[in-house]
Amino acid sequence: MAGKYKSPLHEMTQTTPTSLWNDSASTAELAYALEHGAVGATCNPVIVLSVVRQELGRWMPRLAEIAAENPSATEDEVGWKLVEEVSAAAARLLEPVFEQAKGKSGRLSIQTDPRLYRDRDAILRQALHFSTLAPNMIVKIPATAAGIPAIEEATYAGISINATVSFSVPQAVMVAEAVERGLHRREAEGKQTLDMGPVCTIMVGRLDDWLKVVADKKGILTDPGHLEWAGVAVMKRAYQIYTERHYRTRLLAAAFRNHFHWSELVGGDLVISPPHVWQVRINASDIPVRPRIDVPVDRAVVSDLLRRFPDFERAYEPDGLSVSDLDSFGPARRTLRQFMQATADLAALARDVVTPDPDSQL
Repeated sequence: MAGKYKSPLHEMTQTTPTSLWNDSASTAELAYALEHGAVGATCNPVIVLSVVRQELGRWMPRLAEIAAENPSATEDEVGWKLVEEVSAAAARLLEPVFEQAKGKSGRLSIQTDPRLYRDRDAILRQALHFSTLAPNMIVKIPATAAGIPAIEEATYAGISINATVSFSVPQAVMVAEAVERGLHRREAEGKQTLDMGPVCTIMVGRLDDWLKVVADKKGILTDPGHLEWAGVAVMKRAYQIYTERHYRTRLLAAAFRNHFHWSELVGGDLVISPPHVWQVRINASDIPVRPRIDVPVDRAVVSDLLRRFPDFERAYEPDGLSVSDLDSFGPARRTLRQFMQATADLAALARDVVTPDPDSQL
């Protein structure tokens, strides 16, 4: 691309408050993102599994070494040790950014075990451990009934958190309030908070996905284009509330499905975290980079979604979900199951090293 900026994403990072993170822990993909202005990266079990499969020559031998170094470890434990190493390797690439930004950027987001989503204390124990893996770790905690109090306690302990399994305005508000409680408790004891960088993810595309599933299962007929705006509408409303209430948590948009998940959010003091394939597509596009975060979604679109989809109303209205609703919300269950399956698949990968198939050796 000719001109002052290398790409649309680079232009965004240089001319607006919107930050770019890389939705992958692959070192090659992260290097590309850094070249185009990225200042962070995210990771989860699905991403780790993808990285290992992309870089088998690098990580499978290491998986065998981990198994040999830990002869009493289960396949699950071996798999999670690999998660830690993949995450730590990506974190090292971000350390220069982290040092320059004094902790506000340059972090690698590592996710707690999704199977722990109902156990506050177990989530907190793993978060405390993960925070020791690198100075620039940010720990993903699910915005579930047990995750919200875990977020407060982790924040109080000085851990920068990234709320995940989050799709709605009420979840974003609960997360921000939990972070504020944790920060206030630290400050009351004279502890440092200025170098912390909490974020709250809204998985915008996964809300869109869920409403499409609902429409298909329940035979709801609507303008298909309206379903591409649900996550954007939620993100914009959450951003408005965050701005009005001066929360110290930043919002992060993830789970890209269309370019609105980038173009409609430019200009906000928030993070967009597209996977590599979407970064390449955006950078090859001619979509103008201009602030649109304060441009409301067409009211007719929002009204149609509110009328036809109760789950959109639950996601859009600040009081649409209570804490007791979080674990049963459709997008949350769907995402948790996918994350759990990826965790199982990673353990299965480790199984081939820990307990090789004897038939394959004949």
